[in-house]
This record gives sequence, C-alpha cells and structure tokens, in this order.
Amino acid sequence: MFGLHLSTQSHRLFVCVPLFTAFFWFATLLAMLLTWIISGRPQYVSQEGQVAYISDIGASFLKPLFVVSCCITGIGFMLSLMFERLLRHRGRLHPSMRKRERVFEILAILGSFIGMWGLIFLSGFDTKHYSTAHRFFLLIFALGVILSVIFTVLEYSWLAHNHPDVTKLRRAYLVKAVIGSILIVLAIAFGITLYYAPNVGGVIEWIIGFGYTFYLLTFAYDLRMAKITQQKQECYYKNTSGCSHKVPIRLWKNTACSISRYLYK
Repeated sequence: MFGLHLSTQSHRLFVCVPLFTAFFWFATLLAMLLTWIISGRPQYVSQEGQVAYISDIGASFLKPLFVVSCCITGIGFMLSLMFERLLRHRGRLHPSMRKRERVFEILAILGSFIGMWGLIFLSGFDTKHYSTAHRFFLLIFALGVILSVIFTVLEYSWLAHNHPDVTKLRRAYLVKAVIGSILIVLAIAFGITLYYAPNVGGVIEWIIGFGYTFYLLTFAYDLRMAKITQQKQECYYKNTSGCSHKVPIRLWKNTACSISRYLYK
C-alpha cells in the first residue's frame, strides 16, 4: 500500500518537505540575527569575540525556537534524501543503473542521519551550559552533513553520466557540487578560525548557516522531477502471475535507451 501510494501521490507533497525545511531554517536564522542586531549587539555569556555565533544566540531566551528549528531541519534533511531513494526505487525519478549509485544513496542517507542527531543534540546541549558537549555534537553534525554532501554529489555525477540526455540531472549535479564544495571549504575555514580568529569564525558560521538553506532547496528541485507529465508513459495496471491484485508499473521513455547504452557500449 505504501509503495502504491508513492507511485500515485502528487509530487507536491514530496517537494514541500525540503521547501518547508529550508524556509523554517532560514526564517529561524534571520529572526535570531535580527534579534541580536536590534537588541544592540549584546555580548552573550558564551560569546568570545565581537560577533555572536548562532549557538550563542541559540543559548539565550531564543533557545526553544533554536531547538525546534534544529529538530525540523535535521528530520527534514533526512526525509528529503529518503524520499529521493524511495521515489527512485518506485520509478518516479530516474533510476540508478549500477550498484554503486544505490550504495552512494544509502551512505548519503546515513550521513544525513548522523548529521540530524548531531544538530538536534547540539541545540539541546547549548554552548552556554555545555560548551564541550556542544562543540562535540557540532563536529558530529558537520561530519554527517559533509559525508552526505560528498556521497550525494557522487551519486548524481553517475546518474548524470548514465542519463546524458536528461539536462535536469546534470543541472542538479552541478548545482549540488558547487554549493556542496563551497560549504565544505567554509566548514574547514570555520573549524580553523573558531580557535584563532573568533570574529571571522562568527561571520563564516552565519554564511554557512544561510548557505545550508540553498543546499536544502536543491532537493526541492530534485523531487520536482517526480512530477507526472506527458513525457512519461502513463501509469497502467496489469495482473501479475498468480496474483489477484494489480500492480502499478511506470516506465520512463529514456530508461530503455539508458539501459541499451550501458549494455552495448
């Protein structure tokens, strides 16, 4: 029943997950930043430099908002990857042609799972009362997201290679690669400046935070490709051998061509 629902459900439901996640994350960061600026840029107890970190503001009276936002963002990030995997398996998205793409998908989901728990725990163990634990979970979150980004980009590079006639896949791969690379470089720079240049580290952290929004939005673009259009053959039903129920089958026009290129190249 769940598989049938995935085959017939409108793509808008899946697209809403990364859209809502990105919107809530961006709105939370904007509210926290504006609160700090409008309040006269106060010096928080946990703050080391002149620029307040996200975690410094998140440890103040805005902690409930920060915790809720981190929970929604972590779960939404993982669900976006899981929906991609399920829809690709059901034929709503361009299928994986080799085992390595499926392995990359699973590893990307695993990375998002690690990142999700790191984000949730770092929001609960705030930097004001649990400085060591907070930085530990911040590291876990960063590692989880970085691994997820790397494996997702690798997966899309092979998907774009296996489906060279689908420009949307290549576009999705390039956008993910560019945004992911920038975020990884900034994360490394943040890890260095966190200890040696707190003010620079604070600025970089805010850039990473807002930049993460754009990475989340790339999944909305990906899931939008699950839209049922006339370019796909209509979903039809046929009786399976030995079964009284009917099973939905969805065929992509370019899948046969991709398989032929793979088998006979």
